[in-house]
Amino acid sequence: MSDHELPKTRTGEARAFFGRRSGKKLHGGQQAIVENLLPQVEIKLEGALDPKSLFPDAARIVIEIGYGGGEHLARKAAEAPDTGFIGCEVFTGGIGKMVQAMHAANLTNVRLFTDDALKLLVSLPDAAIDEVYLLYPDPWPKTRHHKRRFVSPTTLAELARVIRPGGFFHFASDIDDYADWTLAHILRTTEFSFAPGAPGSWHEPYPGWKPTRYEQKARREGRMKSFYFSFPRA
Repeated sequence: MSDHELPKTRTGEARAFFGRRSGKKLHGGQQAIVENLLPQVEIKLEGALDPKSLFPDAARIVIEIGYGGGEHLARKAAEAPDTGFIGCEVFTGGIGKMVQAMHAANLTNVRLFTDDALKLLVSLPDAAIDEVYLLYPDPWPKTRHHKRRFVSPTTLAELARVIRPGGFFHFASDIDDYADWTLAHILRTTEFSFAPGAPGSWHEPYPGWKPTRYEQKARREGRMKSFYFSFPRA
């Protein structure tokens, strides 16, 4: 276990980085798939967690935090069957969709964590993860809610600890303020680096990128550009 503690509220309770957990109810067939498969792939923390115990034969291990509907996570898992993927999501609708995608594509290289992702990070050993994706996290736009943003000194310290040297932290957002916030926090660290590249290159999607449903919705609502950052772990 890491010595870093979870962020606390003034009352001493662990602070959540998310709002509601539940959404529309699944229909009978969907619910049956989730009830049958989720217990087989869900990570239950009981102290420290060695990810190699989840994927003994995996060449690499990747985490996606807040996978939403699971489009990106399911696609990456299908493309890289020799990689172990851990998806973190608390929203029940997203968990249900991901479990259904795993069932439909027979994905055996994915495990799901259904609680606060920071709890998972602090349970992992040093340099155990190759890449972490944080795609379109909740921006918590009101100033008084900024403390709920996932990117913080605490979470970046944990990410720096668990990502191996030469690995990557990938961050994408369509919110300018959150992109600026994340860059400011990254530039204060010594563990991650940022190479700006050509002007505007951070608006170019990752290689092989396919827009998520959230991104498609953002475009329809007039948010026409996104930021795609990849921060190498020194």
